[in-house]
Amino acid sequence: MNFPLFFDSINSSNLFGLDKNFELISKLYSKKNLPQVLMLTGNKGSGKSTLINHFLHSIFDTKNYDKNNLIILENSFLLKQLQNNIFPNVVYVKGDDFKSVKVEDIRSLKSKILQSTISNKDRFIIFDDAELFNQNSLNALLKIIEEPSKKNYFFLINNKSKPLLDTIRSRSIEFKIILGEDQRLEIINKLVSTLKLELILDPKASKLTPGNFVKFNYICLEYDIIPAHNLVKNISLLLNLYKKNKEILFINVLFFVVDYYFDHLKDSNLYKNGKIFEIKKYILNNLNNFILYNISQNSLINSINEKLNYE
Repeated sequence: MNFPLFFDSINSSNLFGLDKNFELISKLYSKKNLPQVLMLTGNKGSGKSTLINHFLHSIFDTKNYDKNNLIILENSFLLKQLQNNIFPNVVYVKGDDFKSVKVEDIRSLKSKILQSTISNKDRFIIFDDAELFNQNSLNALLKIIEEPSKKNYFFLINNKSKPLLDTIRSRSIEFKIILGEDQRLEIINKLVSTLKLELILDPKASKLTPGNFVKFNYICLEYDIIPAHNLVKNISLLLNLYKKNKEILFINVLFFVVDYYFDHLKDSNLYKNGKIFEIKKYILNNLNNFILYNISQNSLINSINEKLNYE
């Protein structure tokens, strides 16, 4: 499925709200103190990938990077190469494609990074969604990062969607990316303004990270989803979209819609909080079972309908 360009952080020409993080990493690198295995940990959509992308532009395409305003300029020669993952000094490996990342692939990567680059400049290897790599791939990854050469730097992006192996964590220097509420809202508002987005979600009430906000807002707008209304209809729609497109984004939006719906119920005082928690837990458990065990969608919808109508 084709999503808008702004869905991919590599296309983010502006870096909002993370200027201090950018300055820290840049200073460490310029003083040759940047850890060779650096893990950026934070919620999905908090700007970790965008931060790394801008850092790379500031190194490899200085003429087309506005370091004062943290903007990738239109003439950037690096952007298209990164988009196609063909720039020799930068290698992206995505954990959300873990089914296609085999041990042989990572061993091949090891062989590749042992070779010097044509320019003899530093090479950066980015493992996105590092927590999603399968066990065998992680074991092979460990062997790569145990003895990195002086020219190779590793960035591990940990989105905390599941626990990361302690052995991986122990070999990394961890930087935590935590957005305060004012910072989160400021970044969202700047993204909305820059991308000229029409809003269906409330930035404050959604409690979403900036990256997730722009994506979830698009999905809700595109498919006429109002999270506070008609839960069963929204669940059915999002499950059908997931079934058709096999995009995990629709499942992520689905869980957000369920959370938002019951938070709205809590505020409206239609149910006691204990009852809301019980119904919400029931629905989330059934959704998890649907995803894990591929149970019948009709059975799932009927059970949710019965639970809501009975209560």
